[in-house]
Amino acid sequence: MKKGRSILEKERFALTIDRLCHQLIENYQDFEDSCIIGIQPRGVLLADRIHQRLTELIKSRPIEYGKLDITFFRDDFRTREAPLKVNSIEMDFLVEGKKVLMIDDVLYTGRTIQAALSALQHYGRPEKVELLSLVDRRFNRHLPIQSDYVGVTVDAIDEAYVKVEWKEVDGADRILLFSDKTD
Repeated sequence: MKKGRSILEKERFALTIDRLCHQLIENYQDFEDSCIIGIQPRGVLLADRIHQRLTELIKSRPIEYGKLDITFFRDDFRTREAPLKVNSIEMDFLVEGKKVLMIDDVLYTGRTIQAALSALQHYGRPEKVELLSLVDRRFNRHLPIQSDYVGVTVDAIDEAYVKVEWKEVDGADRILLFSDKTD
């Protein structure tokens, strides 16, 4: 893949995550009767950062945090040419009656979130579910799903590709926009 156009670099990337954390504290206060769930695989990278920062800011209580794999809840898992990679599930609590904050890196068609909501039902019936996404591609939705907390909104044509890069995996924190998938 060729070099994409940068949308967000290291400094603004960190500020965006910090801003999202402060918005969450405004609405969840100390996260009592609440939990954070990262959607595997790449939503967990964002959820790890959000959870770490919230833990630094909220010292009054630990925040429940889980990692949810949605592989077998996807509507396309049997139609893919290559087999999908299954990720670990790290959920040692039930969501029954809790406020759940689901986290994913990019909200595109909404199908990942639909699968995550289906998978979440195996852990109880939450009081409320909200969604945080670092990138919202708002004009490409296939389902009526929207983020409650958004880092950055990207208006891009269908052929465009948005990639979130993480220092831990990709060597740098940034968001890139490619004009098409073969770019």
